[in-house]
Amino acid sequence: MYKTTKYILLNTLLILTFLATACSAGNAQDPFISTAVAQTVAAQNAEPTSTETPSVPASTIITQTPFALSPTLTPLASPTVPANVTTSECAKASLESETIIDGTIYKPGEQFTKVWQITNTSNCVWDTNYKIVFWSGDILGGAYYYNLPQATGPGQTIPIALVLTTPAIDGTYKSEWKLQTPEGIEFGVGSYNAAFFTVIAVSSEENPEYGIASITTSITREPKTGCPANSLFTVNATVSTSGPVDFTYYWDQSDGNDSSPKTFTMEAAGTKTFTREWKFGRANTQGPKWISFKITNPDYPEQVVNFTFECP
Repeated sequence: MYKTTKYILLNTLLILTFLATACSAGNAQDPFISTAVAQTVAAQNAEPTSTETPSVPASTIITQTPFALSPTLTPLASPTVPANVTTSECAKASLESETIIDGTIYKPGEQFTKVWQITNTSNCVWDTNYKIVFWSGDILGGAYYYNLPQATGPGQTIPIALVLTTPAIDGTYKSEWKLQTPEGIEFGVGSYNAAFFTVIAVSSEENPEYGIASITTSITREPKTGCPANSLFTVNATVSTSGPVDFTYYWDQSDGNDSSPKTFTMEAAGTKTFTREWKFGRANTQGPKWISFKITNPDYPEQVVNFTFECP
């Protein structure tokens, strides 16, 4: 019994010791548990209530390489000078026709309008930066330069009209003009870049003496080549007068077939074309031939046209 009691007491003591140790250990952990709980609650209270997405540091953003920008478009070439064409190649023109017969007589201080029809024979477009510039002679009351009145493409013809004024002193005056590129290259007409011009006469007389200003001739053949049964040669003589005038003319030719004299009246300064035809057969090919146009009153130098007719 004594032993039994001893065992009971010992076991009870051990149980109490164990319980005391357990309680001490549990009490020692309480501060740590309280602290952890407090920090958790504080963290929850500190969290923002906003629904906005929190900002992210720039250093953590992953960026893609940006796309390369398209290159700037190259402006179109100027219409005045196409690609691969130099400015000098744009300086090409031809004279088609003109008004005001050279040698036309005017009163002192009289105003008139001279018009040249000029064709752009280059591969460029002439814009209004091209100029008409005074070249030589008498400026006849005009300006030293004018801008081209309109754009003119390759092969197009433009009328260049200048309003001019005759000088106050009697005499004969010549006024020469050229074109100019925007770069300052001056050019005329034809293969020699000749200036286009006007020649006028000034007379203060009440009844000035008008006359023949010029005669130009040309010849054509139909057909142009070959040996048909008949070939026709046609000669044209264009007479220009400085004003109203009567003149007498006739045709002369190498075979002695001359025309009779005729009189023609020009009502004002202008031009008149006269025509002469000569027909040949295959056998009539020997020696040189000619046709002449002659004005006898008022007297003017004879205009002779030489030609040959060959038929092998």
